[in-house]
Amino acid sequence: MTAYPDRIFSAGGAGRSTLLVPVLGALGYAGCVVAYLPLLTLLLPLRIEQIAGEARFGVLATAMIAGAAMASVSGIVFGWLSDLSLERGGGRRAWIAAGLVATIVSYLGIAGARTPEMLVVAVMVFQVSLNIALAPLVALLAEESLDRQKGLLSGLLAGAQPLGAVMGPLLATWTTPALGLRLGVIAIVAIVCLAPLLALSARPAAQAVERRVVVSSRDMAIAWISRLMVQISGNVLFAYLLFFMEQVAAPAARSAVPAQVGGLIFMANLVPLPLALVFGRWSDRSGRRKPFLMAAVALDVVGLVVMACATDLTAAAIGFGLFSIGWTTFLTLQIGFVMQLLPNPRRRGRDLGLINLSNTVPVLIGPALAWWLATPRSFATLFFALAALSLLGGLAMLGVTGRK
Repeated sequence: MTAYPDRIFSAGGAGRSTLLVPVLGALGYAGCVVAYLPLLTLLLPLRIEQIAGEARFGVLATAMIAGAAMASVSGIVFGWLSDLSLERGGGRRAWIAAGLVATIVSYLGIAGARTPEMLVVAVMVFQVSLNIALAPLVALLAEESLDRQKGLLSGLLAGAQPLGAVMGPLLATWTTPALGLRLGVIAIVAIVCLAPLLALSARPAAQAVERRVVVSSRDMAIAWISRLMVQISGNVLFAYLLFFMEQVAAPAARSAVPAQVGGLIFMANLVPLPLALVFGRWSDRSGRRKPFLMAAVALDVVGLVVMACATDLTAAAIGFGLFSIGWTTFLTLQIGFVMQLLPNPRRRGRDLGLINLSNTVPVLIGPALAWWLATPRSFATLFFALAALSLLGGLAMLGVTGRK
């Protein structure tokens, strides 16, 4: 087994702790989550309700599908372009900074949209802008963190969700400002989160000193399919959570549901953080990640079944909490697993862009499932179908043979 130094030296010769990349990388990733999570889970549905009224289901589905299509293509393109920049000595940080600026500019289009058509186009532009930053960022984390820290990195990435989720209830209860001012607050938080990583100088690829493991294309395909199936449930649930909670709430309490949903999203994302950190570090030490993935997906499935059977806000909230703990923990641990499966260190950005299709394709599939299986009066059939998909996706990881 290769011996690892306690400190890794940058190209300039100055030493720094190996923890800097996981910590600042997770903080930067949190900035990207802040940039999209409160917008897509609360602010966009609320704005669509204002503009589209009874047609909100169709408009939201159109916005999510069109945005996901743009994100799918741009994630691969900008990941690949950052690969080329790295080969030529330019690095990935310039792309991340450019994407941050483009995302902030795209908020102007969302805030200024006055029709459903304008809003859909603005969401498409936003998704491209976000992926200019996000695709190179994930590739940077894969190459600048040690394999023996991938579990820790995965656990820290789970902390991005609570930071993004806390913005939801704050902005939902802050009713006086216009949408543009709320998006301005999001932009400021994203800048603060990404600035330390952008200021950190690039380090040599850590994987060059680690033992390489031959990875088969079959393992990569299985991991991709697994992530796709589990992601579908989360994409549907977060997009339609507000509408579902309004359905199970008592009529007199429905006006308070948006703020309650924001608080629920925050708590459901905060609770998985310690579990993801413990599981991630434990998997680093044991060298086995599959048992922890199986435990996480079991919670995901139980939560969806509880939500399918829920008839009031309390039961729905409990189910959503269980689901979110399992879903978040599974996906954060699995991305560390996937980073170890990447076959070509010179094309991490491109390959992670392809992996990212398992995050964006569900947004194409999910709204179609919701349109087909959900009604304004019942989400039960939809949630049972999502539970089955999550279970199959989790079990698929047992088929990966290159890693434990």
